[in-house]
Amino acid sequence: MEIISDINVMGKWRNEGEKVAFVPTMGGLHQGHLSLIDLARENADRVVVSIFVNPTQFGENEDFADYPRTLDSDLKLLEKHQVDCAFVPNVEVIYPDKVVFTRAGFEEKRYLFETLCGKTRPHFFYGVLQVVRRLFEIVRPDVAVFGQKDYQQLQIIKRFTSGVKVITGVIVREEDGLAMSTRNQYLNMDERLIAPNLYKILRQLQRGELGIKSATEQLQSDFELDYLAMLDANTLKQITDNTSKIAILCAVFLGSTRLLDNIIFTK
Repeated sequence: MEIISDINVMGKWRNEGEKVAFVPTMGGLHQGHLSLIDLARENADRVVVSIFVNPTQFGENEDFADYPRTLDSDLKLLEKHQVDCAFVPNVEVIYPDKVVFTRAGFEEKRYLFETLCGKTRPHFFYGVLQVVRRLFEIVRPDVAVFGQKDYQQLQIIKRFTSGVKVITGVIVREEDGLAMSTRNQYLNMDERLIAPNLYKILRQLQRGELGIKSATEQLQSDFELDYLAMLDANTLKQITDNTSKIAILCAVFLGSTRLLDNIIFTK
């Protein structure tokens, strides 16, 4: 496995006619990331994984400084998983001029960026899109793989990037149903026992055993609720008679840890 931080050597496989798949990450790798790498390998000749904690998607008083940084163990895991290249840039490589957060150009699409997760984190998706576009520019992949767990993020990337085929990886869960996430390591022992209730309640809502109101009440008994919504999965707007696929989307806090989950299903 090559470990690269210099953008000048990226893109060589593409230049040689090989198909390149890209998995962008912020490190803290777990089985969910590995499943995305496996999917990338199925769709390309070469797999590039980036590890970069992007400052523009963190707001004031969020966990940028404390976000898990486990580079040594991440690189060992990537090498064991036979990744072709680990791209490990510093901030100056990604933002050579300076780190500038911007909402410019998206004024008419604010409902995609500033609802759901974006309501309480209005900076987040602009920062994500900014870094993804920059990484695509550097890596020049044919294919990029993102997880379904960050569903709103996935929809924004699909809509506002071009020239790269975006593939979705399914949510990978622990045996008790908790969606795998780097931030799960923040949970203490008691919180870890409660956390699987999030997915259990969403499943009850999907099956019609609970309505939105009762699901909200159940979530609020275990968590601090950020949001719970059932929307058209293709538009992230209200469900209509033309809706063919539904997204149940939810974010909660358990202690200081923010948990995100969703279920996407056919109507």
